[in-house]
Amino acid sequence: MAITAAMVKELRERTGAGMMECKKALVEAEGNLEAAVEAMRISGLAKADKKAGRVAAEGVVALAVDGTKAAMVEVNCETDFVSKGDDFAAFAQAVADLALASGETDVAALSAMESAAYEGKTIELTRQEMIARIGENIQVRRAFVIESASGAIGQYSHGGRIGVLVAVENGDADLGKDLAMHIAASRPSFVNNEDVDAETVERERRILMAEAADSGKPQEIIEKMVDGRIRKFFAEITLVGQPFVKDPEITVAKLLGDKGASVSGFMRFEVGEGIEKEEVDFATEVMQQAAASSKS
Repeated sequence: MAITAAMVKELRERTGAGMMECKKALVEAEGNLEAAVEAMRISGLAKADKKAGRVAAEGVVALAVDGTKAAMVEVNCETDFVSKGDDFAAFAQAVADLALASGETDVAALSAMESAAYEGKTIELTRQEMIARIGENIQVRRAFVIESASGAIGQYSHGGRIGVLVAVENGDADLGKDLAMHIAASRPSFVNNEDVDAETVERERRILMAEAADSGKPQEIIEKMVDGRIRKFFAEITLVGQPFVKDPEITVAKLLGDKGASVSGFMRFEVGEGIEKEEVDFATEVMQQAAASSKS
């Protein structure tokens, strides 16, 4: 059966694959469009499996907000080039929208859900098809959902690489945005002292005690020194203890107190944080390729 340009065009529109790949699939399927689609999906799954072990440390953080509820996801790829593509950004946004609508934060469960943005296909199937089309490992890494009981959701995105959501109680949108920008810049780990787990505090105290022991000072003086350093430690890692980035003369606690507001929770995502990236020595790689080429 002759493979026409119209057939190739239709298959491209349905799969998003390249022209030559579509033509090849149609030839192998003897012009049967549905068989070609099925074969390309199977091929896509195989490609996805092969690429699953490759490091994906680039990507985007996508946010979705609806009133006093919001969701945030990190979706990774291998290169900055792909992360800036419209298709990839749309996929990440679809995942965030689904997390917001469902309230689901477990990645496996979220990936098994169907997305209206992709005509009812699951997130996982869409991810696999994108891998086959784009040629890079793509992973939905994490998801977060937050809700404010009586106030607003502060949100901030810095170039799609850093995202922040913060639940502000009895506060407005402007305060929420200021707090989200502060969190993006200052990286607090907890809202307040009470949120810091005892193990973290005890570990820090042990380290400080060991450092102070070398001073030769009496034990009661050492304990007072350590108590002071622990207070400084709390001020550094808690949101309310930090100097407010827009006015370092006041703390975030003072800012909130003046406005009669409070923060019930927050989250900060940064693309690729905690992922060990592969270091590529391009000069050496080029030399190796040149050497191999000269031998062939």
